Amino acid sequence: MKKIFFMLFVLLSCDVFAQKTQIALLKYRGGGDWYSNPTSLPNLVKFCNQSLGTDLNANVATVDAGSPDIFNYPFIHMTGHGNVVFDDREALNVRNYLMAGGFLHIDDNYGMKDYAMSQMQKVFPELQWVELPYSHPIFQNPYNFPEGLPKIHEHDNKAPQAFALMYEGRLVCLLTYECDLGDGWEDQRVHYDSEETRLKALKMGANIIFYVFSN
Repeated sequence: MKKIFFMLFVLLSCDVFAQKTQIALLKYRGGGDWYSNPTSLPNLVKFCNQSLGTDLNANVATVDAGSPDIFNYPFIHMTGHGNVVFDDREALNVRNYLMAGGFLHIDDNYGMKDYAMSQMQKVFPELQWVELPYSHPIFQNPYNFPEGLPKIHEHDNKAPQAFALMYEGRLVCLLTYECDLGDGWEDQRVHYDSEETRLKALKMGANIIFYVFSN
């Protein structure tokens, strides 16, 4: 399926992209800390550029859920600890963005899952959340995660899960839960995670980026 954006990008090979592309952090209403993990996306971009040969823009944008600028970014990341609110206009904007080929990754930084799932049902009331099996390609390329999402932070000591919304057979929204990839992407001095833990988080993030730009 062709991806329709105001900014065009072309895949040259399995891991190299022709045009420098910018990804963005989603700003939402409701009181949740959408701005948490400020070093995470820049570090993920750096890792992908170094390990996958991508040429992503080092400057990560911020975009409002209701802004038409959302169509400039093929990959949008959303995180936080609390409430999320989309009004009807914002829900429609996010829906149109995802239907047009965009991708939303929601990373529960703890306490966000139920709010985010509920608001995404406003975006796609006809869709149901499904849990991705460990056999899904997003866990296989370019790095292999045979047991699915890595466990970065403990939270409630539950197994990590990856939930998805599928539109016309395409994965348009991924929600990572009980995993906290974003914390693992942050500078080491923030959470003092081991290099092994941070590398697992970055590799899984690279898998998500790879999947988005190669499907």
